[in-house]
Amino acid sequence: MLSAEFGGEEGGTLSFAGGDVALLKLATSRAPADRERLLLALVELCDTRQSAQVMSSGPIQDLLGSIFMSVVMEAERDIRMRLADKLSTATWAPPALVNVLALDEIEIARPIIASSPVLQDADLVRLLLEATVEHQIEVARRPKLGPPVVSAILRQAEPAVLTALAGNVSTELSAEDMRRLVDASRRIASLRSPLARHPQLTTDLANQLYVWVGQSLRQALVGRFRLDTDALDKALGEAVRDAHGGQPVEGSQPGTWSQDAEREDLDRRLISKLDAAGQLRPAYLLRALRERKLGLFAAGMCALGAFEPEEVRSALNSDRPELLGLACAAVSIDRSVFPTILDLVRKLNGGLPGGGEEGARRAAGAFGSFTPSVAGASFRQAVRAV
Repeated sequence: MLSAEFGGEEGGTLSFAGGDVALLKLATSRAPADRERLLLALVELCDTRQSAQVMSSGPIQDLLGSIFMSVVMEAERDIRMRLADKLSTATWAPPALVNVLALDEIEIARPIIASSPVLQDADLVRLLLEATVEHQIEVARRPKLGPPVVSAILRQAEPAVLTALAGNVSTELSAEDMRRLVDASRRIASLRSPLARHPQLTTDLANQLYVWVGQSLRQALVGRFRLDTDALDKALGEAVRDAHGGQPVEGSQPGTWSQDAEREDLDRRLISKLDAAGQLRPAYLLRALRERKLGLFAAGMCALGAFEPEEVRSALNSDRPELLGLACAAVSIDRSVFPTILDLVRKLNGGLPGGGEEGARRAAGAFGSFTPSVAGASFRQAVRAV
């Protein structure tokens, strides 16, 4: 086992029993037991109050970096996981090693991203650019993020990462940051609840957010900010009419499409007649949208794909246009037609399904080489998950 000799505060020296060569020799061992002994012994050796200053010195950092990196690159998963957990709060850990662990699989990277004092703003921004969405979510949850990191999250506008940022109340957000999050909540439903409870939400932004949230969150906003509900409800009605091209209101809130039972029944009966006459084909769905009849489009989608109305409604009101893409693939709509369908649906449904340009690109992946029946099964499974 490794041991160390620490000089007093005045001496400030550190030596490893057996010398540097012995450590490096042990580091080259391929035996898992040797690797674990080396890594964990070094961590225990270094992670002491007396050695913190010594560990920061250039020569020791170089030695530790070479030893750790030579072992970690070939270490097994459980060893890397234990190492990440132990190094997550270490101020002396070599930056190169910390960054390697932060890019490892998410279960290993999570404690490093969450807590490591070695990670700087530039390192976190790099994770946002290079790592998976799971890593990005952990970055957004990290306490007290700096402005460069917040700006990078807002610029990328990944829904799950934005939602994690909205729930990170320890991070100071500027007025512009909050405005951008509230604006995004129009298309990203998961943002609404954390924003409604965010300590930096202002009255002006609460008025804007009120239009997009459900009844329970509206009540919370009214109680917190004493909002003028009469004026807001009037604005809400106008927003709903705008979302449906000035047609009679079909839904209870903007950007969340639904129909009253009578209108839905009329649309379903018309679609049934077309189907019985052999005239219901995928091309009719595009025609319905061009005639600004979103209800007929939804009813036709249900008939052609054997979907439940709630399934189609969820796809139309989500922030994942790939759900609509799967539904279209399931009823044999051609990939080349889908961008037009998505654009028309968004215009009739207050911008939903959301996801912006990036979401539209993701949705194109729904039109793979699989059969319509496989696309239909995938659609039902994905909607249930949502």
